[in-house]
Amino acid sequence: MAPFPVLLLLFLLVPLVEIYVMIKVGGIIGAFPTVILVVLTAVVGAALARVQGLATLQRLQATLARGEAPASEMVEGVLLLVGALLLLTPGFITDLLGFACLIPATRRALAWQVLKRFTVVTPAGTTRNPPGEHQPRTIEGDYRREDD
Repeated sequence: MAPFPVLLLLFLLVPLVEIYVMIKVGGIIGAFPTVILVVLTAVVGAALARVQGLATLQRLQATLARGEAPASEMVEGVLLLVGALLLLTPGFITDLLGFACLIPATRRALAWQVLKRFTVVTPAGTTRNPPGEHQPRTIEGDYRREDD
């Protein structure tokens, strides 16, 4: 399936599901508490995103200082941004996904899943795979072409 129809489907379905869930929650706890809850999750999420973002930035700087590629920290930074954006979007399902991106344990698990699918190439040309992954075998040597 092409990416465009999937995105179009998401842009149509996510708001509809969010509205449905908010109406159901509003029917149980009331309209005003529902609005307060949505605003509260956005405020708490923004504060959590700031704290986690600064912690990730410090880890990124420490990794760079050691001369290592900060692949994990960069993926976590993207997940933090996605999580913050999801928390700013009104709704309970997007808030749940946003908090999953902001909680360190789930964020690291998501980042590891992303990194597991890629090989990280450092500027020096060496590769780094996530722990436990098969390391590519490189054979160095010289060659000479002989014409007949």
